[in-house]
Amino acid sequence: MANTLDTLIAKQDITELVYLYMRALDRWDEPLMRSLFHDDAWCEYGFINCGANNFVDYCMQALASHQANHHFVGNILIDVAGDEAFGEVYFNAYHKVAGEGGFEDIIIAGRYLDRYERRDGEWKFAYRSERVDWSHSRPCNDPYFQLAPDGLVGSRRDDAVFDRALRYKRNSKPDTKEA
Repeated sequence: MANTLDTLIAKQDITELVYLYMRALDRWDEPLMRSLFHDDAWCEYGFINCGANNFVDYCMQALASHQANHHFVGNILIDVAGDEAFGEVYFNAYHKVAGEGGFEDIIIAGRYLDRYERRDGEWKFAYRSERVDWSHSRPCNDPYFQLAPDGLVGSRRDDAVFDRALRYKRNSKPDTKEA
């Protein structure tokens, strides 16, 4: 298949849409999540099948009690046909949730089967479906937090990713190597 410049730009725009979806989940960012779907988009997950607005409500409620989430995408295959595109997006999702004896790790891996539409020059989800290929649950084991108690930890709405000023810190005395 020959990619035109328009097709390559469309694929990049859609890939960033996918990345923003993951950020919206992990940072628990409801306005961002809503902005990624067309108003008439449909979400089909089996356990919930509904319009995008109800789906976003469901996600925000379901993730509210989680201690942490981390969604990661792998293979992203996108077939663009004008103002419509179809995607298969591999994912791994980690959820740290409260269990009976403490926290539990839930890992889910699968694929999103998507249809995207470009309307008024902007790509958004028109259809999103999640297909789970495998999952794994176990009691949580967080040795990192005991081994590095002063480590910088990610969070949700107040995560450092939203404060770009933090990235302007400089070393006032540059490190030097002694021979």
